[in-house]
Amino acid sequence: MGRIASVRKQKGIALILVLWVTVLLTVIASSFALSARTEATQARMIFDTTKARYLAEAGMHRAVYELRNPDPEARWIADGRKYEMELEETKIEIYITDETGKIDINLASAELLVGLFASLGMSEDEAMSYAEKVIDWRDNDDIKGLDGAEDDDYEAEGYPYGAKDALFDTVPELQQVMGINYDMYRQLEPAITVYSGNRDINIAYAPEQALMAMPGIEREDARAFIEERSQMEGLDRELPMLGDEQSGATRGGGVAFSIKTKATLSNGHWAEMDATIRLGGTVNGRPFRVLRWRDNEHL
Repeated sequence: MGRIASVRKQKGIALILVLWVTVLLTVIASSFALSARTEATQARMIFDTTKARYLAEAGMHRAVYELRNPDPEARWIADGRKYEMELEETKIEIYITDETGKIDINLASAELLVGLFASLGMSEDEAMSYAEKVIDWRDNDDIKGLDGAEDDDYEAEGYPYGAKDALFDTVPELQQVMGINYDMYRQLEPAITVYSGNRDINIAYAPEQALMAMPGIEREDARAFIEERSQMEGLDRELPMLGDEQSGATRGGGVAFSIKTKATLSNGHWAEMDATIRLGGTVNGRPFRVLRWRDNEHL
């Protein structure tokens, strides 16, 4: 009987060991399976993101192609309206804005700059102060405007730098001007440029915030004008009325454009691009030159 009990005990221990080994192997196998699924998911996300990115870039090249279309009736109009295309079962949205429709912060008059800041809802005195600070930043002297700011003022406010006394090199540089914070800059960004080369704005392509910088133009006026403008086809059409004045302007534009594209795959993955380009051949044979580029930011 004792021997039989000993054998049964050994069998019981062996069974327990087998069960523990089985559990351990199951845990290891599950761990490997989970790791494999995770890596497969990550690889798929990387693939989808890369695919969407290049399709968004394809949208940008399509925009350049359409901007160079010799037929003015078929050429895409760079007034911020949405164009769409499909490629590889992917929906691509394209928005183009001619830079001449924006306010060039290097050349704009004091009046236009005041209107730009006033469009944010601030008082005329506040808007004048910001406008003069912009002018003091970009001019090449150290003579302070009435409510402007030069080196001593920046030092007094604790800035580690003074007024640049030179033109803006980029649009984001506006944030370095005294008092202009990031939130204010993001509201102004769609309306400003350093690439138009014009003192005034071309209302044929101007975005809402730029139109509101013009004397007497309220947000409702700007939106109504943009809505009616977006329904017009062809570059030789007379523009609709802006406010109480008949614009009568034509659509002649420049050679620098902001292009925003978003590619959305059938599974929902997406990528966005936002660039400013200048049309014209380059030394490497490309039909345009990139002036500014960013991607995968909410546009």
